Amino acid sequence: MPFSGREPVIVGAFNTPQARVLEGETSHSVTLAAIRGALDQAGLGVADVDGLNILPGLDYQNGTRVFGYAMGIPYFWVGRQAPGPASVLEAASAIESGVCDVVVLAAGEAGIHTDRSSVAPWTRPANEFIECWGLMTPAEFALSAKEYMHRFDVDPLKVAYVASVIRNNGSRNPEAIYHGRGPFTPEDILGSRLIADPYHLLDCATTGEGGSALVLATAERARDLPVRPVRVLGGGSESWGPSYTHPPTYDRVGMLGRQAADRAFMMAGLDREDVDVFELYDNFSWEIIRYFEAFRYCEVGEGPDFIADGAIEVGGRYPIVTDGGTMSHSHTGESQRHQRVVQAVRQLRGTTSANQVANARTALVAALGDIVLLGI
Repeated sequence: MPFSGREPVIVGAFNTPQARVLEGETSHSVTLAAIRGALDQAGLGVADVDGLNILPGLDYQNGTRVFGYAMGIPYFWVGRQAPGPASVLEAASAIESGVCDVVVLAAGEAGIHTDRSSVAPWTRPANEFIECWGLMTPAEFALSAKEYMHRFDVDPLKVAYVASVIRNNGSRNPEAIYHGRGPFTPEDILGSRLIADPYHLLDCATTGEGGSALVLATAERARDLPVRPVRVLGGGSESWGPSYTHPPTYDRVGMLGRQAADRAFMMAGLDREDVDVFELYDNFSWEIIRYFEAFRYCEVGEGPDFIADGAIEVGGRYPIVTDGGTMSHSHTGESQRHQRVVQAVRQLRGTTSANQVANARTALVAALGDIVLLGI
């Protein structure tokens, strides 16, 4: 291939301050702040950018074009994949193939979720099976978790342990919305009110406001920049069908991401045990167990014991969600998926604000069926 020497790397990874409510901010303002922060960190300016994938708030259709025009970029490549691992892989492919040289990925949210007595708006789209029956995101994800726990006779405390680890990571992180809200035990998780069996309140993601952005460039370009580049080693992406219209039973969604993980490790030339840190999208606690089984770290049904006894804590062999994730750090709609990548980059650079994994050189980032492997 003529562009095979154009290795894609991440040179900027930035989160704005996160909060339950950011007074006076909008989805556009926090997204713009994240873009500025990521470009400044990379030592680049708007004039260097020729690729964009930007999602302010819930503007899935026009966000990138609106931002590109407003930023004064005459012409630009447009990415279309969802924030997080999928958009990183798409941008890396565009750079590697010579379509563009510097790509900004960003998303942010503020001022959308004003009714704190209800679930977030992105979890209740206007589908016929939601508005009349109430099949919202917590209930959807609870279906497969409950079926799995029944099938393998899982002690609820073992699932609650996952949430306690993530929330304790956030409690130690000064950048997390719920900094200082801990420590938690599995019993504390099960003691919170039931939302959708088997999930209790503290098993579930929170909501927040803020922005997140990434900048990718070629490794050659990165040599002149003031930051340590993080390599995009491999990845994969897969989905299973339309949400909210077909039941996400365990048999249907339990192995989501398995083939994507196989491809990612093959592309990267890595073994499973080469990964040092796992930044996994933690929308609900059992999903972490599902990831480790789907990605072939253990056999199906063995996940609850595999992650037990400190294995997924900082200092354990498979440290997860080290900033506190959606449960404790922040959940700003789609931009949280970018935050998984940002935290992985910070871990590999040794610049995280808390819970630094010693000598981390390789990270796995996953959001449902989207996976990317990063390394230094």
